[in-house]
Amino acid sequence: MSKPSGWDLPNPHILGMTVPASAIDVMGHANNVEYLRWLEHTAWDHTRALGLGWEQYQQLNRGMVARHTELEYLSPAFENDRLEIGTWIVENDNRISMVRRYQVRRLTDGMTLLRGRTRWVCVAIDSGKPRRMPPEFIEGYALTAREDQ
Repeated sequence: MSKPSGWDLPNPHILGMTVPASAIDVMGHANNVEYLRWLEHTAWDHTRALGLGWEQYQQLNRGMVARHTELEYLSPAFENDRLEIGTWIVENDNRISMVRRYQVRRLTDGMTLLRGRTRWVCVAIDSGKPRRMPPEFIEGYALTAREDQ
């Protein structure tokens, strides 16, 4: 399967957005913390598209929480930049954790502004303690790409 132009891996789940004025810091570009917010928003959008929204999390008493995030800032985003944020599930041990990758691209020039990855851990919502993934998570959070593609 071929990669769409400019994406690191094939078949990204893509969420589009425009950088709001509220994301701009004193340096005149999007603040670093805003990227993390955008990635989380994209992860939730993908999760809902996989049929695992908050309602399903509550019914199963399971949720995925971030354990470790790495972000590589490559180029700044500016107010009114139109961005696409792609995400993939690249690892899932089918027990307790999975890894999601991200790529943020600017539409006007196709430049990649950020690459990131987060390790997510399955927890019981009522206790916050790590728990095995239910079958719905194993199926829903199946790999959407392999990193060696």
